[in-house]
Amino acid sequence: MADRISSDHPSVRTVRSTCTETATGVRLEVPADDRDAFPTDEVVRIILDGDELFARVERALTGDDLSIPGVYETPDQARDPTGATDRLATWVDDHDVSMSGSVLVDVIEPEFLYGLRSPGETTYYDAREPPSDSLSDIAKNVEDQ
Repeated sequence: MADRISSDHPSVRTVRSTCTETATGVRLEVPADDRDAFPTDEVVRIILDGDELFARVERALTGDDLSIPGVYETPDQARDPTGATDRLATWVDDHDVSMSGSVLVDVIEPEFLYGLRSPGETTYYDAREPPSDSLSDIAKNVEDQ
């Protein structure tokens, strides 16, 4: 069974992102100073209100910032969100996050597992290790076929 870990635990790094509106919804902007906490152009797992979902961390068009343009049900939808439902937009509405407001991104397991929460909120996550590189490679090859 996975260990439960609080968002205020010393092992959890918290990054303050900014919620911005886009033509198709919302996205989270991650400052350049915190880019080392995220893999660029990779799909990661995101915990939203206890649900494990997927997001792609993208490089901004200009500068060194990163963005999370949406959160989706599957890794494939995170890679190509055409026709998929973005759960981030609903989460932002449910948590009364304002445009240009902050969203905290908890780094539970770097380059693998992250959690989103509103400022001032404490949440608990099921912490676990990412799969070994060999298992990840096998899964990625299966997804690509």
